[in-house]
Amino acid sequence: MASASASKKRRRANGDDAKVSFVLSDQPKSGLGPVLANFPAIKPSKSTTFKCYQTSKKARASANSDGDLDFAELPTLIAGETDTVNFFSSEETQRASVGSRYFAAVHNKRTGVTTIRQAPLHILTHQVKSLKSLKPSEVSVLQRLEARAALGESFGTKKAKQAIKAQARNKVDVSAMETVADHLQESIERNTQALPSKEEAQATADSTRLVPAYNADAETPSEIYPLHNIIPDAEWNALSPTAMLAASTSRERTALLPYQRSSWVNRHLDLVCAPPSPSKAHIKTLMYISTMMSFRNLTLRTFDKATIHEKLAVVPSIVIDGLLARFTETARGSTQPQLTSQTETMLLTYMFALCLRIDDYATDTTLIASDLSQKPSTVNTLFKSLGCKISKLSVIELKQLGLPDSAGETKRAVLRAPLEFPKPRMKRRA
Repeated sequence: MASASASKKRRRANGDDAKVSFVLSDQPKSGLGPVLANFPAIKPSKSTTFKCYQTSKKARASANSDGDLDFAELPTLIAGETDTVNFFSSEETQRASVGSRYFAAVHNKRTGVTTIRQAPLHILTHQVKSLKSLKPSEVSVLQRLEARAALGESFGTKKAKQAIKAQARNKVDVSAMETVADHLQESIERNTQALPSKEEAQATADSTRLVPAYNADAETPSEIYPLHNIIPDAEWNALSPTAMLAASTSRERTALLPYQRSSWVNRHLDLVCAPPSPSKAHIKTLMYISTMMSFRNLTLRTFDKATIHEKLAVVPSIVIDGLLARFTETARGSTQPQLTSQTETMLLTYMFALCLRIDDYATDTTLIASDLSQKPSTVNTLFKSLGCKISKLSVIELKQLGLPDSAGETKRAVLRAPLEFPKPRMKRRA
């Protein structure tokens, strides 16, 4: 009898297995489906209802357009609440589903069909409603240090404990300083009375700049370095452009210059003399620049005054005497003028200020550096000390200066108003 019963159970089981089948859900993939929820902490009651929200509008638009995006792959959020607690998907939801896929299955006993559909996994966290409005108290720096010291005393190494004790010994007792605070304040005020004000410090810094006298309130580049702050009136009036205007060829004009090997001066002299009515002021300025170049070469060799006057015979003596007075120094016990590093810098900045006037305040420094046998970076630094920016000209600036578009690839020393000197570089702490 027992064997007959077992046989019937076996036949029934075999029959049930034959009827079971698995199918995928025929609902739209992007349609709302089952969701797997994991509650690591507090579990809500079975009567708690939850809603599913889609968090990305872009993903929703994509799903509506092609209809192929699976519901489990959509960015969704599960949320529900009770009288005292809010439940919602945590940030762990996305990380928990990486590398895995979850499926939910429903078995129909009548038909023997098990329907399978992919389901997203959500890790839910909670928040107590009564504590929602409370903000955590801020922890001060002192509290952090005290907590860190307590941890070090309990679990730190021997070396760490020694460091904590040393820090405690070196701690300043603020309460002990209260009695001497007034005395320190009076001492500070007394010692700082001799310090210069901000305006005085700025005036001192400006007076030590190795540049011509400038107008800090100038509104145009031409007003920043007035011409007669560079060339005194007496020297300017002594220069005569008559011979230059009478010369008919470039070679004749170059022969009249004190320094004939400057490509920059020769090129600009040809440009100035090309129009029917050349600018006399530009001619005199170029003559003065040429004189300064020749003067620099002579004084670098420590010639005496008589030799300098002899070598610069084409230059009025008042101009030579003015250059000697402003840009040379005579050592004690000597009668020979010499060019020091400081006076040479002043001579070059005065010269470059004149070059800017000729070039409409946008000078190509490469050719000048070649004439002076200097590195372009050294010449650029001196132009920067005048307040220039080393940059390429814009298309509008090229048109204003009458330069071709190809000149836009060359960096130039550009002087703009208002005047702004370079700020000193701050040394980085090691």
